[in-house]
Amino acid sequence: MMNRRGDAMAFKIPKPITLEHEELHAKLVRAIREGGEIGDAAKVVAKILHPHFVKEEEYALPPLGLLTALAKGKITKEMYNVLMMTERLKKDLGKMLKEHKSIVSALKGLIKAAKREKKAEYVHFAQKLILHARTEEEVLYPTALLIGEYIKSKSKK
Repeated sequence: MMNRRGDAMAFKIPKPITLEHEELHAKLVRAIREGGEIGDAAKVVAKILHPHFVKEEEYALPPLGLLTALAKGKITKEMYNVLMMTERLKKDLGKMLKEHKSIVSALKGLIKAAKREKKAEYVHFAQKLILHARTEEEVLYPTALLIGEYIKSKSKK
């Protein structure tokens, strides 16, 4: 998209999703700082999660920023630029879903460690992050792909 000065402007991830990612990241950092078994398990999660979040924020989630405008029937030429992101997501979807499986596996390790150390806060955090991954798989990624297909269909008219 272009801003008023004509400079390239990135598609914006909806604020609730951005805030949720920030909250999850902050809680993961806190779990790492906890040390012990929890800290070790949280480091394993972070090692897998960070590069995954980078990809999501680069191309999987920004198309969602167009939802409000599209729901109002607004389509601009600049919106067609989102197709680069949605095509990349389509191409990488299998890999993204495999990463989710690795993340969930690591989170199960964190849950076990948190239960052994009787830290319910980290059990809850890991369960919330597992649910977040399911939301991405079942709602956010498919919606981003549909946005791309919808915009592509409008370009053919």
